[in-house]
Amino acid sequence: MDDDAPALAGAIVYHAKTLCDQVDTLWRLLNQVSIPVAELSDTRNQNKATFSTESMARLYIYQTVHDLTQSELADRLANRPALLKGFGMTKPPTQQNISYAWSQFSEQTKVTLETASRGILLEAHDQGLITDVLLPPQPSGNDIEETEDQSTATREYVHDHGSKVVELARRHGFGEFDSGRAGNRIYEDKQILDLFANACLTQGSAHSEGEAGWFLDENDVCDDSTFLRVIKKFATPAGQELPKPLQEYSIEDVVAFTEEFRETLMSSFDVATENVLNTIRHEDPFDDRHVTAAIDFTHVPYHVWPWINKDRQIPKADYPPMVSGYKDDGGIKYGYTFATITLVGKNVPIILGIEPVKERSAWEPKDTPADSKADVVDRLLATAQQYVDLDEVLLDRGFYSNDVYATIHDRGLVYMTPVPKYENDYESIAKIKSKEGVDAAVKHDVPFAIDGELHHTAEFLYVPATDEEANGNYAVFVTNRDHVAPDEIRHVTNSYSRRWDIENQYKSVKAFLPKTSSKDYRVRLFSFMFAALLYNLWRLTDYLVKVGMGRDIRSPPVVTAKTFVRAIGKYLLEAG
Repeated sequence: MDDDAPALAGAIVYHAKTLCDQVDTLWRLLNQVSIPVAELSDTRNQNKATFSTESMARLYIYQTVHDLTQSELADRLANRPALLKGFGMTKPPTQQNISYAWSQFSEQTKVTLETASRGILLEAHDQGLITDVLLPPQPSGNDIEETEDQSTATREYVHDHGSKVVELARRHGFGEFDSGRAGNRIYEDKQILDLFANACLTQGSAHSEGEAGWFLDENDVCDDSTFLRVIKKFATPAGQELPKPLQEYSIEDVVAFTEEFRETLMSSFDVATENVLNTIRHEDPFDDRHVTAAIDFTHVPYHVWPWINKDRQIPKADYPPMVSGYKDDGGIKYGYTFATITLVGKNVPIILGIEPVKERSAWEPKDTPADSKADVVDRLLATAQQYVDLDEVLLDRGFYSNDVYATIHDRGLVYMTPVPKYENDYESIAKIKSKEGVDAAVKHDVPFAIDGELHHTAEFLYVPATDEEANGNYAVFVTNRDHVAPDEIRHVTNSYSRRWDIENQYKSVKAFLPKTSSKDYRVRLFSFMFAALLYNLWRLTDYLVKVGMGRDIRSPPVVTAKTFVRAIGKYLLEAG
């Protein structure tokens, strides 16, 4: 029967080839390709098997195409509901389930599926679903310019290669968003997303894009009301309708809706990010001996006063519930809060997770629901650990909290943050200063408790502050590393500077944010998430060019954000 394997594999590959004109990503191809179940041999008792032969065969192809171990595959299925749905599974199989099913496939079936997997990859490449433009490029001598201190790619090379990467990344990224509108719609989802991307790149708005389309008589440009309606659809769960404007609902309802919006949008963001990351899996940008991530909050300003009369404590009834106050440059400002987790250190600075944050504000009732920092951190870590094996998390002093530290510690990760106030440590600092030739110290085994019980111990590190205005001219850090030795203090605390990557990230993301005056949180959340996706595409484009040139990942960008904006803008113009 083994002689039938090539023919069966050929039938699968032939169907995959016919699908390439109908799908736009490798995942959709694997999801839809026909599997000749009747010709496969599976010795499991089908009346008792939890997972069908077709599901497990499709799973085998997916595992082979993506070069995953069984444990990696099981973990991915446990964390990706979209994958389960694609495989026709109602619950994730364990590694034992996968291993048992494989063992019950005949050798002919295994050969068939392995051969089909290789053929599908070749067809996907030949038909343009995956292309070698996403392999690390190898610039020729004519593509390199010599400067005084280093070699760099020519503008023509960066533009040509970057545009190809952007084109394919756009296909992988934009294709994962589904508005769920009727099939007879006038404007396709990708047309709306192209318009939104253009608004991001020019810092325009729905109104400006619609107005420009009318003025230039461009038939593929919708009016601004249609534009915003579809953006809200992207964030609304399938089949759900809001009978009245979001801002007219109660605070509790808005918070509940926001969680649904977040799940809908982030499922698209997660798959889009995975699609792009998979294109460079063979040149793993996260393969570092020590993988570090940074978590932080950022605010997108909302320039509207929340009070009718602050002295009399009368707030505006229709003020957006997700807006809160925050300190900036010594004053109080107002804005939407988002938390992100980003790879830092020697890795490509990719945003792996986004969380909208609800904070309780002074103008809201005391029983208004709010997110705890520990819960936000836990959700971000759960998202990030789908992609990479984290070792350490860096946070700023605003996260100084026993609950936050317990959350990170329980995941087996190292944390480090500055200590916001350390009046009780002045005595320790004084002792440091009194010792000749000693400028750093460590306090071991500081207890951290949860609900009155010891949870874990941590190290307090004292080093000279770089800020002359710092109390006692010393900075204090806390980390749950095991027993930091005195000669390790400087190295450990210096590594905290890697967290500044996230500050630069926020500047870039905000540069991609389009203008909007909408009070509907779906528009605000989609805007931030989409700007983050564009940021990731920029970082990955720059990474691919650097790999081909043999440049260090952490060297200054070869493809700057400005260059990327111009490249993607030119592509959208030509593609439109």
